[in-house]
Formats: sequence, C-alpha cells, structure tokens
Amino acid sequence: MAKPTLTVELEVDPNANLQPFFTLDSPTLGILDDPSGLSILAGLQFFDVSEYVAGVSINRGASRELDRITAGQASVVFNNDTRLFDPENTASPFSDQLLPRRQLRIKANGTPVYLGIVDDWDFNYDLTGNNTSTANCYDKLTLLSRQQLDLFAVPEQLPGARVTDILDRPEVNWSASERNIEAGENVLASGTVVSGTNALEYLNLINTSEDGSLYIAKNGYFTFQDGLSGPSSTNSVLFSSEGDGVPFTAVDIVYGSELLYNRVITTQESTGVSVVAEDLDSQDLYGISTIEQDILVENLSDSIDLSITLLNRYNEPEYRFESLEVDITELTPTQQTNLLGIELNDTSHIKFQPNNTGVVIDKYAQVIGIKHAIDAKRHKMAFAFRTLDFAPFVLDDAVFGTLGGSLETYDLSSLTYDDVIRYDGTDSPTGNRLG
Repeated sequence: MAKPTLTVELEVDPNANLQPFFTLDSPTLGILDDPSGLSILAGLQFFDVSEYVAGVSINRGASRELDRITAGQASVVFNNDTRLFDPENTASPFSDQLLPRRQLRIKANGTPVYLGIVDDWDFNYDLTGNNTSTANCYDKLTLLSRQQLDLFAVPEQLPGARVTDILDRPEVNWSASERNIEAGENVLASGTVVSGTNALEYLNLINTSEDGSLYIAKNGYFTFQDGLSGPSSTNSVLFSSEGDGVPFTAVDIVYGSELLYNRVITTQESTGVSVVAEDLDSQDLYGISTIEQDILVENLSDSIDLSITLLNRYNEPEYRFESLEVDITELTPTQQTNLLGIELNDTSHIKFQPNNTGVVIDKYAQVIGIKHAIDAKRHKMAFAFRTLDFAPFVLDDAVFGTLGGSLETYDLSSLTYDDVIRYDGTDSPTGNRLG
C-alpha cells in the first residue's frame, strides 16, 4: 500500500524560463501544435510544482443536503525556505508568476481531483525557518458569483438551454468547451432578466426550478444535471465494515428532524401562483415545518410535481449516513482508483454494523461533498451524503429500477391555477380553492 502520487500544476507564462516549452530544431520540443503540450509557443501553460508541495486540502460540494453547492476550495502549502514562492524575490523564476486568477490543477495517481483559480497567496515566515507559501484557491463558481447580467429577454425554454444562454452572455463568456449541461425537464417561463442580476444566483434559481444539480466538476467543467438523471447502482462504490468493500476510519449517522419538512410551497415567478403540498399525518406527528422555493417554471403541473417530490423526500425524519472518512493510503491501487474517480452526485453503497452488534445498516446514498487532506505521509478523503431512501425510478437499474415503494403516480388533470394542493399520503393530491 502506498500514498497516491500527488501532482500539483500551476498555470504560468511559457516565457518565464521555467521549462523548455519550445526549442527550435529539437525532435521533442520543436514541434508546432505538439499534442503533448511540452512545446507550446504561447499562452499560459501548466507547470508541475509537485516537488515543492508540503500539503494539500480540498473541499468541494455541500455538507448538508439542502445547502447550495458553493465554490470548491483548495489550499496548497509550498515549502518556501529559499523564498522560491515569493513575488518579492526577483531571483526566483516564480516571482512574477504568483498572480491571482491563475489556474491551479491537482491530480492523484493521474486522476484529476481539483481545478480552480488562485485567489490569493499567504506567506508564513518563521524566524527559526520552516517557511511556507500557501495558494488559496476557489473553483470558477466564484467568478460567476462576481458577475452581473445585463438586461435581456429569455424565451420559454428548458433549463439546460437557459443555462447555456447565461453562460454564453458576453458578460459571462464561459468557455464552450468546458461545460457538461443536460437538457432538463421542467419548461421555464419566458420573461426578462433584470440588469444587475447576479449570474450565479440566477443559475441557482434555474437549478432549483429543475430540482437538478449545479457544480464545477473536478476537471473544471461547469456541470448541470437535470432532476431526472437518477442514481445508478451499477458503478457505485461499496464502503463496508464487513470486509467486502472499502474500509473506512470514521462514520457519522444522523436521525432526526434536521431535514424534515411536511409543508412545501413553490411559487412561480412568472404568475405569482403558489402550490402548497402538505402531509397532514406528518404534521400531526411532528408539527408543521415549511420549506418555500421560488421557481421559474411555466406549467402548473411541473410546480405540483416539484412540490410533491420535495414533500415525499422530506416529510419524515430520516436515518441516514451523513459522512464517512477513508485513509486511502492503506487501500489497494484499484480501491484508490475507484475512490479518486468519485464525483459529486455519484451513488455509494454503505454497510455498517456498529460494534459488531445487531443487524448491518445497509443503505445507498448520493455523494454531495468530497474532501481531501494530503500531507507527506497520508492521503485521506471524506464524503458527505444525502439519502436515497426516496429516489426517482431508473429504468433497468437493479436497485433503483424496481417498481413499488416510493414510486407513485399523481392525477393532475383536474387541477387549475386557483388550487392549493394538499397531499395527505394518498396516491393523488386534492385541490382546495384559494380565497
């Protein structure tokens, strides 16, 4: 067993004399448009600075299920006893390369685990030595959070098309080659985006309207997954205390009302119409707990579906795996590859028997957060989860493709814009007139 090979690359100007990007007449470094990326004539390029790294921490995704995913963070600590990573040390070839907004890329065993931009550099000079320089990084969601949209009209369209239009705006200008966008299902209403609207806030509103997932992938791609992507048990990683999967060093299990909501209100921005879905039995048992969401959807049926989906997901207290930790230094190469390949929204299978007593807790969960803590000797990972006890039907999946259980059909044909939907655990909602 061995710690995965760590690679940290910093974006630099090829003219900084840090490596021979292009050498005239060289058989290896004199090739125009070299696919290896070694002999590039111009443009910023990634330079390997792994030999100077003392430690790395990465935090991506969310820690709680209903939290919005924020910009993924990374901190890379460099040994700096010789002031190699100090912009004031003009003797260092890095002195004019330590700039904010330069990209930084991290890999483990060649697998990308983070790509972001340097927000600032911190310098720790100790009079006794052991000096360090730290690159503090955020993924590119932080750029979207600082961009304001100009006034423009949007047509009636699916969420994926609306996301694409936002990213294509000249005031956003997101690279067309760094996107992974699904179409979505819930038709969004036409309207006007007001000048000064925050780009990330509006993208999050689109995501809420779809019950989808929006994040920057570990390869730096803007990613939007629709609400019907569904989990897959086919390639899920098994974490287990029973010797038949990846062992873990710590686990947190919660049971309670932190994510209990038995009254769900969705309000269509285009019409101001609200749909209320309620579980009266849950309210009798636990009291009323309300969650409200503004949405951009055009059709009442989509608003109803979204309200009922959220109600079914959160109307009962849940017993769930919240997080677990793994020291991947101790794993086999195959296990390391599997864990390093996990992305946000991937499905995991978890088995745990506390103190070897009673039945084994056996559940599937969806990854909502990923952390790395890497030093000279160890590489540890931590995962945060959301339960999949209530999950959409996935055709042909051995676990999530079985009819029954949480899968229900709702008759929406008799409902109008004047109805409040009250759902009480039966197989269809009932309409109650407003006013």
